Amino acid sequence: MRDALARHDFGQVFAISRKWAGISYSKTGAACGIKPERVGTLARGLGAITSFEKIVQIADALLIPGHMVGLAPRAWENVLQSTANGEAPAIPMLDGDECVFRRDFIKSGAVLGASVVVGGPAGSGIRRIGSDVPARLRQRTARLRRLDNVLGGGDTFRIYLAEYRATKKKINEGTYSEATGRSLISVLAEQAQQAGWAAFDAGEQDKAVRLYQASQVAAEAAGESLLVGNALAFLAYEQIQSDPREAVRLATASCEAAGAAAVGSAGALLHERRAWTHAVAGNACEAERALDTARSVHASESGEPDPDWSTWVDETELQIMAGRCWTELRRPLRAVPILESVLETFDDAYARDKALYTSWLADSYLSAGEVEESAAAANRVLDLSAGVASVRPRRQLARVIQNLAEHSEIGAVSQVLDKARAS
Repeated sequence: MRDALARHDFGQVFAISRKWAGISYSKTGAACGIKPERVGTLARGLGAITSFEKIVQIADALLIPGHMVGLAPRAWENVLQSTANGEAPAIPMLDGDECVFRRDFIKSGAVLGASVVVGGPAGSGIRRIGSDVPARLRQRTARLRRLDNVLGGGDTFRIYLAEYRATKKKINEGTYSEATGRSLISVLAEQAQQAGWAAFDAGEQDKAVRLYQASQVAAEAAGESLLVGNALAFLAYEQIQSDPREAVRLATASCEAAGAAAVGSAGALLHERRAWTHAVAGNACEAERALDTARSVHASESGEPDPDWSTWVDETELQIMAGRCWTELRRPLRAVPILESVLETFDDAYARDKALYTSWLADSYLSAGEVEESAAAANRVLDLSAGVASVRPRRQLARVIQNLAEHSEIGAVSQVLDKARAS
């Protein structure tokens, strides 16, 4: 791949992206501004791309770093590459159709681009594994995790699952010291959770459960109490609709499993998920106590850096979870101010998450009897979730749409009901 890029042999690039990333010639053509027939012809080794403008267009469409094709660094490269220290990706502020285009733009080349930016396939060259390998795999996992900020699980699941399988192959076929083996298993547990989350987001619940269970086993083998707790918290999420009491049990067990390590952002994550299970189960007092605990442990420090998988939990996330819980508990006077405040400055680039949070706001508006406001928020969810490869925004909105149908005589409600049926 690197050699093909250096030679500007984009035909080979297209062929590789189709074979290994599953990007069809029609999608490649649409992203690169080339007719699909032309893409296929180039992939067969006939013809070449020589114009500077077209090289730039292809590099941007497939997320190929500029230096690999003789260009200056591209504006989007921070999305995948400038995250080694756990920084949030620098996504440009875009509006309306531009924001939708940005998601589709990243989606078209995410599998190929991630491979190019972060490195080649993680499973190659299995022999003696040095002590530095787990740290490099963990850094790679952290970088790929940033894709979840802008893409849905339908787009990222295959990437994350491939990483999990490659590490599993290393463990099964490689040779290494005991300490290195324990670290590899810890990485495997983290990767299983990442792949499980993407499966959950894509609506593949059975796959998600299997990956979470595999993660729990690996985390226990590695002696990683926080990862054990997070695996149980993920399993609680899977149970939350079908068996809220079991979800509460699992979420409580997740905090107990993490024990004294449940501080900082990781501890806050476990406790806020426990709060959510209590809210769904209708336990208002327990939910509020868990939210208070989450805020308390978030402010505490262990002396060690927070794990990358929890660093996204900040004050904004804690507020959002509080708004979600009060929505679920039918306390709109508490929920609405929180969600309105957070969403006022929330970037549309994070369309899936903003759609989800707005769906809870729509739900709370309806609980408060503000039907027109609910319809407007529901309309916003439909716009934000268009083209996002996640089942969760529309699934969360379904209850609101169903309840709005009782007010179909209102013009704004009728319009959003029609839009929901058409989309």
